[in-house]
Amino acid sequence: MAESKRDYYEVLGLQKGASEDDIKKAYRQMAKKYHPDLNPGDKEAEAHFKEVNEAYEVLSDSQKKGRYDQYGHAGVDPNFGAGGYQGYGFDNIDIDLGDIFSSFFGGGGRRQNANAPRRGADLTASVVLSFEESAQGCKKQVEVRMVDTCPDCSGSGAAKGTTSKTCPRCNGSGQERRQQRTPFGVVQTQTVCSQCRGKGQIIETPCPKCGGSGQIRRPSTIGINIPAGIDDGQVISIRGKGNAGVNGGPAGDLQVQISVRPHPLFERRGNDIWCELPLTFTQVALGAEVSVPTLEGSMNYSIREGTQPGDTLRIKGKGFPFINGRGRGDEILRVTVEVPRDLSSEQKRILSSFEATTGEHNYQKRKGFFDKLKDMFNQ
Repeated sequence: MAESKRDYYEVLGLQKGASEDDIKKAYRQMAKKYHPDLNPGDKEAEAHFKEVNEAYEVLSDSQKKGRYDQYGHAGVDPNFGAGGYQGYGFDNIDIDLGDIFSSFFGGGGRRQNANAPRRGADLTASVVLSFEESAQGCKKQVEVRMVDTCPDCSGSGAAKGTTSKTCPRCNGSGQERRQQRTPFGVVQTQTVCSQCRGKGQIIETPCPKCGGSGQIRRPSTIGINIPAGIDDGQVISIRGKGNAGVNGGPAGDLQVQISVRPHPLFERRGNDIWCELPLTFTQVALGAEVSVPTLEGSMNYSIREGTQPGDTLRIKGKGFPFINGRGRGDEILRVTVEVPRDLSSEQKRILSSFEATTGEHNYQKRKGFFDKLKDMFNQ
């Protein structure tokens, strides 16, 4: 039952009246939080994920959102509006600012033609990538449930072998005109036809497959080319892969949100990647040839003599490629020095002998620190 559903704004953690940008941002956060690939085997997360997608499908469509804001879940029910909203406590009600203006001023605004072509609503989906896939690009497939033109009636809504007929009440105009005598003269009003609901046509034998709506909802698998360099949180828009339009209108788009799993070694910052490089005291003191990880595999890198903890070493062109552009970011290695533990007696003796041979000139930072300390106390 529609009444058992949670409020769509509540599902996305929003207040009623939230902006389009707020709705998109909240959806991306919630979709990433509950995505099945990030919560394997979690049935509760899977249920939340479906709930989030359902809420976004309605709130991202301005027409559905308007009906939902006014009538709640009943307003986005597929049967809403059939038979003058019967079954929902309404009886041939049609409230329109144009009608209000016309009743006062004898004309004014007009309701949009119900038979005019309308663009289909956008669909949303999400894809989870590995760190390497986001760097190198890949191909993925997403499963969506889309609104499509009914194949049996080709969108007419009429059963095979039948056609719709011109509405006898409005003669196909979709509108009714009424005249009312007032103290100011005769006022003419124009309202949507109560019999055909503004379509100008009546379907006597509805198509059994779509129930007369001219559209069906079906599952679809859509292939997506993920460009190299895509970042976490970005959205890929695929033209014409959303819900089918109405009355010959164009299809909506498919909006695919990208989520990238964290990497155990790398951290992305812009198009650069950062990696912590642990070295031994001997390697940084004497210099060394070490193996370092990159997105393409390991490579040899020369550590210069006297490298200090906290130094950053840059490898040009080993970061993320720029999307739809030339060049790549860099890989930046942050040096850390690990102090050895559990030394043997012989190792301690050797280190003590080494320490005895060093002086202040071997330690620039240490020398600078104590020079500043002396200056501070000699003031």
